[in-house]
Amino acid sequence: MGKEYKAKSFKSGNSVAIRMPAALGIQPDMEWTIVEDDGKLVIEPVQRPRKTIDVSGFWGKALDLHVPIREDFEERPSAVASRLKIEQP
Repeated sequence: MGKEYKAKSFKSGNSVAIRMPAALGIQPDMEWTIVEDDGKLVIEPVQRPRKTIDVSGFWGKALDLHVPIREDFEERPSAVASRLKIEQP
């Protein structure tokens, strides 16, 4: 078992709150899940989903940007033949 801290409950509006000691390193505005099990409270932080970036609005923004030709592998013969077919008049 870890260190033991004492905290005091108090009335806050229509709720009862508990001040957490600063030594626990809890940041303000975090969300918590509280589970009651046989009179014991288990408090765990809510894992926020990772933020993702929507790149769908980027298409067509950089008109002068061209994808470089990869030279670290050999092209398939079918890709070479189709490229040569397109380049010939």
